[in-house]
Amino acid sequence: MSDKDNGAGGLGWFLAGLGIGALVGVLYAPKAGKETREDLVASALDAKDRAAVLAQQAKDRAADLAAQGKEQIGHYADRGKEYYNRGRTQWTQYVEKGKGLVQEHQSKVSAAIDAGKEAYANTTSETQS
Repeated sequence: MSDKDNGAGGLGWFLAGLGIGALVGVLYAPKAGKETREDLVASALDAKDRAAVLAQQAKDRAADLAAQGKEQIGHYADRGKEYYNRGRTQWTQYVEKGKGLVQEHQSKVSAAIDAGKEAYANTTSETQS
């Protein structure tokens, strides 16, 4: 296991161990009942304090992770916008280049049709004369 796996599972095991330890302590206590009860109360208060510390640590860690997540999301959103804008620019360039090619070929075809009409007119006028 890694050092980072000390969240809610670690707290659960801590509390379970605390309970088992308290039970064993009561069963094998060489002290009088009043002293044992005082020790149990002190142990319970100590466990409460430790649990509060662990809960605060978990809360702080969750806040840190949330902040890191927000930062990464912002970074990825910015990169996505950059890629979108770059792609849009390239697409516009390709469209403009395509329009230019179509106009160039259109003018060549128009010139060829005009030349064909003129040749036809010349040929028909020569054969009629």
